[in-house]
Amino acid sequence: MIVIKLGGSLVTSGNLLLCLDKIESEYQGRAVVIVPGGGAFADHVRQAQQQWQFDARAAHCMAILAMQQMALLFSALKPQLKIAATITEIYDLLNQQNITIWSPNVSELDRANIPSTWDITSDSLAAWLTKTLHAEELILVKSVIIDADFDVLKLMREQVVDASFAEYIQQANFTVNIVNAEKFLS
Repeated sequence: MIVIKLGGSLVTSGNLLLCLDKIESEYQGRAVVIVPGGGAFADHVRQAQQQWQFDARAAHCMAILAMQQMALLFSALKPQLKIAATITEIYDLLNQQNITIWSPNVSELDRANIPSTWDITSDSLAAWLTKTLHAEELILVKSVIIDADFDVLKLMREQVVDASFAEYIQQANFTVNIVNAEKFLS
């Protein structure tokens, strides 16, 4: 099984549909779960929290809704890709040979003790999902240029991945690949 996280910035870079096309054509028949980033929807949550000073819990729930909105966008662009909100639903869809889009469920994340903090974004959630599903590989597709010999701590310092990402891939039994969309598409 492979988990592919598509960064929300792919929407504005113009590469989102190309990435979805590639997944659909090259990964058909394989167990694949797509994790959407929050993109502009999550950016609006950050701005609203800064303006209105609401708590981290509300921001966390709204950021999860941002990922859910992106899941709906992905599904609208590729209706044959099915949305799943829970681990059980993901397994059900994968058993039917469906490439699956994860639309995270706040209650399930709460039961997994995922903290409500901006230190954990869709990158760390994708790593958590990869570990939870016992997947073999996590691919993060980003709009920024990634060095071929990337260092996770450097990517965290540069805010390419979130501040908790290293923790979520620590002692992982899966391969982690962080790539620029252009490389993913080539």
